Amino acid sequence: MNELAITVIGRDRPGIVADVAEVLARLGANLTDSTMTRLRGHFAMTLICVGPAVAEVEAALAPLAVDSQLVATVRAVTHDGETATAGEPYVMAVHGADRMGIVAAMTRVLTDAGGNVTDLSTRLAGSLYVVVAEVDLPPGAAAPLADRLAGTAAELGVEVTLRPAEPDVL
Repeated sequence: MNELAITVIGRDRPGIVADVAEVLARLGANLTDSTMTRLRGHFAMTLICVGPAVAEVEAALAPLAVDSQLVATVRAVTHDGETATAGEPYVMAVHGADRMGIVAAMTRVLTDAGGNVTDLSTRLAGSLYVVVAEVDLPPGAAAPLADRLAGTAAELGVEVTLRPAEPDVL
């Protein structure tokens, strides 16, 4: 079995998740990680699964792409032997008037401090722009980073908070 990364994007409609999941189940692919969202009427999904060869999955997903204006890509996941070091989990939230460069500036500050963005979402509601990012930070980096984030946020005219992430309870 192969580890595969699959993306599906296109105009949203009911049933896309079920259609993709059914195709993968019929192929005997085991879905291990996934995320999906709607973005202004468009659907976007990324998933990792263990299943058959890339070509077999591409062929099975092809009818979905033709009939519903979706684009599906499949690629093999190759491991380079390196494992990312786990940091301390934090959540950064940014909100303020919409303007160009908010995500670029704020994530650059995180990266320069050794942080790794593990999940990020943005929303524009009228003129209010909101960014929520889950990040892994090196031990002890949060306090000095919070000051640098606040400085960058002030330059952008937005507000920022950085707080420890709550552990997931399953």
